[in-house]
Amino acid sequence: MTEPLALRRIRVVLSRPSHPGNIGAAARAMKTMGLHQLVLVSPKEFPSAEATARASGATDVLEKARVVDSLEEALAGTVMAAAFTSRIREMCAAPRWASEASGELLSFAEQGDVAIVFGNETFGLSNEEVMLCQRAVTIPANPAYASLNLGSAVQVIAYELRRTALEGRLAPLPQALGEVAPHEDVERLIAHFERAMIASGFLDPEKPRRLIPRLRRLFGRAAVEREEVAILRGMLASFEPKVDRNTRDF
Repeated sequence: MTEPLALRRIRVVLSRPSHPGNIGAAARAMKTMGLHQLVLVSPKEFPSAEATARASGATDVLEKARVVDSLEEALAGTVMAAAFTSRIREMCAAPRWASEASGELLSFAEQGDVAIVFGNETFGLSNEEVMLCQRAVTIPANPAYASLNLGSAVQVIAYELRRTALEGRLAPLPQALGEVAPHEDVERLIAHFERAMIASGFLDPEKPRRLIPRLRRLFGRAAVEREEVAILRGMLASFEPKVDRNTRDF
């Protein structure tokens, strides 16, 4: 059976994992389903003999794992990121079942790397981390006891992605997309909007009124292209005041 190429572009991100055994269990779940990219954000302990033991032969996934200091760094270069969460978060996209989201994630994987992001075993993802992702995904666990082990959660979405890829059930994207802007380009666009709005007086940094989270949600939902980011940043630059450096009051 030919391995679906889209699966090679799925990046599993574990943010602040506290138990090295869960890192190994996640690596095993990934390799079983044909996923190979593992990124760890500030793990409490890694490398670890316990992680290697729990990986049960998926040591190549652990050996190639990248360790970074922030979720922003982990998402660099991705064209889509999905946060796994068991609860609805304010100002974030409404979560979809893992089985429903897998087709869209694989469709974006044809454009570039797609991240599926999991939080700490005890606290999960913070609201700020969820808002860095364009999609929210959940697993339909028992609402009376929705405590799913990290390795098991990775196994569930890895299975859904593999099943969807093998069945060829990629979801049609809203339009014929050009080159989707990577995460860091969109974040620079949002930062540019923030600077411009503060400079114009439209945004009071002391009373931000959730404008930035709403912009992030808007651009995440739109899946903006590189060219669109360039147009918007050029437009913002044209609106910004032209300051004569020779007369600037330092």
